[in-house]
Amino acid sequence: MGHLDHAAFGLLTPALSYVMAVVGAALGLRCTVRALSATGRSRRNWLITAASAIGTGIWTMHFVAMLGFAVRGTDIRYNVPLTILSLVVAMLVVGAGVFCVGYGRDRVGALLIGGLSTGLGVASMHYLGMAALRLHGTVHYDPLLVALSVAIAVVAATAALWAALNIKSPVAVAVASLVMGAAVSSMHYTGMLAVAVDVTPADGQLTGATAMQFIFPLAVGLGSYLFVTSAFVALSPTAGERAAYTSAGQSEEGVAARPARNTATA
Repeated sequence: MGHLDHAAFGLLTPALSYVMAVVGAALGLRCTVRALSATGRSRRNWLITAASAIGTGIWTMHFVAMLGFAVRGTDIRYNVPLTILSLVVAMLVVGAGVFCVGYGRDRVGALLIGGLSTGLGVASMHYLGMAALRLHGTVHYDPLLVALSVAIAVVAATAALWAALNIKSPVAVAVASLVMGAAVSSMHYTGMLAVAVDVTPADGQLTGATAMQFIFPLAVGLGSYLFVTSAFVALSPTAGERAAYTSAGQSEEGVAARPARNTATA
């Protein structure tokens, strides 16, 4: 059985992956809060942004952590189509959960369905990503730890959506994001503890791309997307701020119009 190393670069990959999970969660929660105070097309657009942020953050967290994953006795490659599919699944299934909460009339029912959908999406992304692994050997899983990792994902997703529905202040959203980032990281490493590899020495070339050839550039690109989108959301006025601007503008127009009417009367 091959020795597994989950932090081949020390604490760098776990710490960086946690940061990416927190950024994705914070952006997703903030966008969901904005969506709940919006209507029509604006609500839909905010929910799409929330789904892409949470899905991208979770995917980036997973594969940044996987940069530190090594198995003694074999190289590791990644199947490119399966890896991309794991990203698509993450965003689509998380999107289903976010839209359920965004448009659901029964908040409790929407929260439970949305949390279950989002949690299963997180777990599906993780295990699809693991299915993309190519190495000299066979990968086995501990069923109990797999079930625990899925349960953690569902609970974390439900808690995050509850926070989006009930927490409005930026400070509370930040705290909720830190908790969700920790929960997503816990889910990942619980899932990785379930892994065992029987290494089969072989001279053949593995198919697929190395982490540095494919995963690292994509993770950097998606991480940049998260930070740029975070800046955009931070600078975008809220519905309350827009209403205040509009009210202030109308008041100024009314004040400016009064002298003109008085002059005309005179």
